[in-house]
Amino acid sequence: MQVLNPEDEKKEILKEYRNLLKALKDHHLDAAGKKQIRDAFSMAMEAHQGMRRKSGELYIFHPVQVATICAKEIGLGKTSVVCALLHDVVEDTDITLEDIEKKFGTPIANIIDGLTKISGVVGRTNSLQAENFRKILLTLAEDVRVILIKLADRLHNMRTLDAVPRTNQLKIASETLVLFAPLAHRLGLYTIKSELEDLSLKYTEPTEYKEISQKLQDTKSKRNQFIRKFIHPIQEALDDMDIRYDIKGRPKSIYSIYHKIKKNQIPFEEIYDLFAIRIIVDSSIELEKSNCWRIYSIVTDYYTPNPSRLRDWISVPKANGYESLHTTVMGPQGKWVEVQIRSRRMDDIAEKGYAAHYKYKEDTHNESNVEEWIRQIREMLENPEISAVDWLDDFKLNLYNDEVYVFTPKGDLFTMPNNSTALDFAFEIHSQLGARCLGAKVNHKLVPLNYKIKNGDQIEILTSKKQKPSEDWLNYVITGKAKSKIKAALKNEKRRFALDGKEILMRKFRNANIAWNTINITRVAEFFKIAQIQELYFCIGTGKVDKTAIIGLLKNLERINNERNAITDNPHPLHAIAPKQKTKIPLSQIPKSKPEQIIIGDGNDLDYSFGKCCNAIPGDDIFGFITVGEGIKIHRTSCPNGIRLMSNYGYRIIKARWANDELNFQKNFLAGIKLTGIDGMGIVSEMLDIISKELQVNIKGITIGSKAGAFEGNIILEISSTEHLLDIIDKLMSIGGIDQVIRFNVDENLNTIVSQDQNAA
Repeated sequence: MQVLNPEDEKKEILKEYRNLLKALKDHHLDAAGKKQIRDAFSMAMEAHQGMRRKSGELYIFHPVQVATICAKEIGLGKTSVVCALLHDVVEDTDITLEDIEKKFGTPIANIIDGLTKISGVVGRTNSLQAENFRKILLTLAEDVRVILIKLADRLHNMRTLDAVPRTNQLKIASETLVLFAPLAHRLGLYTIKSELEDLSLKYTEPTEYKEISQKLQDTKSKRNQFIRKFIHPIQEALDDMDIRYDIKGRPKSIYSIYHKIKKNQIPFEEIYDLFAIRIIVDSSIELEKSNCWRIYSIVTDYYTPNPSRLRDWISVPKANGYESLHTTVMGPQGKWVEVQIRSRRMDDIAEKGYAAHYKYKEDTHNESNVEEWIRQIREMLENPEISAVDWLDDFKLNLYNDEVYVFTPKGDLFTMPNNSTALDFAFEIHSQLGARCLGAKVNHKLVPLNYKIKNGDQIEILTSKKQKPSEDWLNYVITGKAKSKIKAALKNEKRRFALDGKEILMRKFRNANIAWNTINITRVAEFFKIAQIQELYFCIGTGKVDKTAIIGLLKNLERINNERNAITDNPHPLHAIAPKQKTKIPLSQIPKSKPEQIIIGDGNDLDYSFGKCCNAIPGDDIFGFITVGEGIKIHRTSCPNGIRLMSNYGYRIIKARWANDELNFQKNFLAGIKLTGIDGMGIVSEMLDIISKELQVNIKGITIGSKAGAFEGNIILEISSTEHLLDIIDKLMSIGGIDQVIRFNVDENLNTIVSQDQNAA
């Protein structure tokens, strides 16, 4: 960014401040409210005086623009705007929380305190670690405005990420994609969620982002022409209804198009639902449902609907308060078109989520489930029985999962994540009900604990006072709440057995007249090859350790103690060393002086290997990940496992690049290509001739199948670089009948790879 002269900078600051006040126009601020915002702006100006961002612009632009996002794009009011203007002053300047509390009051000071704590967890350059994510959610459980302001802060940082070094761009973008975009989604901030995803893609997959963006721009005029033709008859019918409405075409986000291309392995040109038609009607709350269904009737009078694609979120809103009526109809030129029908109130909530929900809360009986979701988060935080990374995985699962709607025998409605089981539902109702669950009746029919519930199911939970959770139950549930409750119950049960076992062992020691001390207890544990004393107590309490063997051991313990120092090459079994347990490496043991960069192929002495989950080849955009015991693992920046590592373990990421001279690489690299096309005589022979004879590339594996005149094949090749691979793809695409050639990861068993890297972490 070009640095302006002081006078122009003052004009720009004043312009941004006026934009902020315009964004607050709908809030009808009184004189006291305007003065409070002016005072906050003045304090921020003075506190950040002379400070500049990495882009070169004055730092004050950042808090003002974050405050504008809060007011204009999220719909927050005066208190949140004041906090956004001051969100960095405590951390970055000499101003204290006491100063802010004295000037602006306790509520504002509390929110800024929460924002300051988050900044300690999520630095401007360091990547977020999973074990710290709970701290962020604690602030959400106390006051959701802290998270809403943080989302605005993250959105502005993503919009200005060009000024940040490439390695930090990858860390911040990955963290945004994994954590902040799902959080925006759950809070109903769909516009912000989409922009965060698009901006993350811009930095993690810059080539694909530019390609899709350019193609959207190139096809814009055709789309607009199609939209005008589609909505013309609907507009005429709506005008006759004498109601106020808006119709607009909403393009799909670049990220959602990219995700669809990857998931379905189709080119951009084959994606027909690049946009949705949105019809927004001005209506009183009493009439908005009936008006939406009337508009649906008009749409389906002109275009044939797809019955399987009707989504009624008006009668039963989503868990985050989203309300809308969605249908997909067959439009002109044989193209499917998604139509979204909603009231102005519904649209406001869909765009601005949680904040807009409170704007309408007094006017509607449809209580949002967001408060219930926040209550569940608080409950999970109070009982964290699983590791940080596992807990974060469960949390993200519940963020993005689709919902199913089920009923109790009395007709109460519950919203559950998709793929939930009857046991999940039992724990959702009450933890004691879940712990005593024997089975369930679904629609009056008996089903097992792991039955996957479906929309509209009526579920009755069957219980017994004798029932207790078991290890198997963890395989029957998917929700974080159920998992944490089961693990807590198992832990309590284990603790009870351990106390019984300890009492038994103490009695045996007393009867044998053996001193009760750590040395003697440890020797008993070693004899039974048990690594931990607490585990020994548990094994005794559950009967896994033979009590008779304990008596025989204690009789000889005194003699063994006397002989212990004389033992040489053939020790008594009592002294067998317990196997070392793998432990997760603490943050303190990660090398503090990690290398700044690794250059692949320059003969350096660093111990590195290539991650099997993505098999990077020269020319790929790559990074290094410091593992425990396996040196540095090299991943592609687009590797799904790599995105996870950059987000959760940013402190162990290092820059990596290929040596400039490809002759330095003394090996070939594996790469896979997938081919699809029309089957024809000799097409396979022609492919193999080009690969083996013309290009002299070694084939390591090949599978080709044909069905109904179409073929699909996977070929694994030894190649030297991405340029080499692209040359092969271009040659193959020149063969008549071949429709598509795309690269794929040779080892696509991502679940296994992620598990291995998690252990290495």
